[in-house]
Amino acid sequence: MISDKTIYLDWAATTPLCEEAASAMAPFLCGGAANLEIGGNANSLHSVGRRAFSAMEQAREGLSRCIGCRPDELFFTSGATEADNTALFGIVSAVKRKKALAGDAAFTPHIITTSIEHEAVLAPAHLLERMGVQLTVLKPDRAGFVSARQVEEALRPNTVLVSVMLANNEVGSVQPLEEIVGVAHAMGVLVHTDAVQALGKIPIDLHSLGVDAASFSAHKICGPKGMGALYLAKGTPCDPFMLGGGQESGFRSGTQNVAGMVGFAAAAQRMCDPDALRCEAARLGSMRDSLYERLCSVKGVRKSVPCEAGSTSYLPNIANFVVEGVESETMILRLDRRGIMVSGGSACSSKDLSPNRILTQLGFDRDSALCSLRVSMGPLTTEDDIREFEGHFKDMVEWARS
Repeated sequence: MISDKTIYLDWAATTPLCEEAASAMAPFLCGGAANLEIGGNANSLHSVGRRAFSAMEQAREGLSRCIGCRPDELFFTSGATEADNTALFGIVSAVKRKKALAGDAAFTPHIITTSIEHEAVLAPAHLLERMGVQLTVLKPDRAGFVSARQVEEALRPNTVLVSVMLANNEVGSVQPLEEIVGVAHAMGVLVHTDAVQALGKIPIDLHSLGVDAASFSAHKICGPKGMGALYLAKGTPCDPFMLGGGQESGFRSGTQNVAGMVGFAAAAQRMCDPDALRCEAARLGSMRDSLYERLCSVKGVRKSVPCEAGSTSYLPNIANFVVEGVESETMILRLDRRGIMVSGGSACSSKDLSPNRILTQLGFDRDSALCSLRVSMGPLTTEDDIREFEGHFKDMVEWARS
């Protein structure tokens, strides 16, 4: 059966551009003479450049209000990957440099992260290790959480940075970040969080959360692709990662993508409005709970994590299953033929046929980790979509086992 209707249930991978973002970006993307009015370089001194600069700073202010920080603590990047890399390399470099200036040239930094981080954190962490930095990678418990006690026990006198994601991109576990920040700061250690999946799904107030650095991505909240941001709390040591013309107050060189910035801010203001966020989280959470209840009634299907109905310990828009005996690739392609888009995990590893890395870190054996299915929802997902998906899913499982 080939369907002419698309049911998109892979919102954790990426999202469509919302109307608010498209409208905000449109004036900066139009061609011809009209674009000269606001399409200038935001660093130019003439009036066209000043208008572009004004739009950029308005976007910075708008986004900063959504995440609870000061505008001068927010730097735009090409995406969360750049933001994550900048935080890890930049903070470690800055701390090591300050130690050397203080006379401790032999200082060896130590950093702590977790085994369920996105590769944009894990890859830089392992590269830093190859460069001589000491690295501790903490494993989560079976439910997908890393505790503050684990972090506390891993801290050393030379620990300079802890990087723990706010919410996991595959199973949705929301980490106890405030507690982790508490134990890290008690030892004078900085904390970075990859907050990509959490933005627009749960409330975020960076000053209340207490982290020193945080990474964000526009395309996960119906903003433009190729646009991200890095929050650095005032006074956080971090060396620039992108060098050149000195844009972004000297922190991130490169001519700014003003269209992407205004689109990011518009999407964030839409998705992070407190009342709208509360209502949407309740709506998505209800569909998540329905998915877990109905799909787990199928023989051989179980939750990947113990997410109970109404739980706020997991993101409201992600449901993750293990379907014993049916590999992820088979499920994804079979459902795709019926017009249903799901994934077996992170889009960044979709071409990798090895077992799901996150599930193996949660303690699943290889065979089970090969049979994972992630269903992620967004603003355009309806109850009818979920019911139709459930019917096709049951048919697919029955076919696979026949």
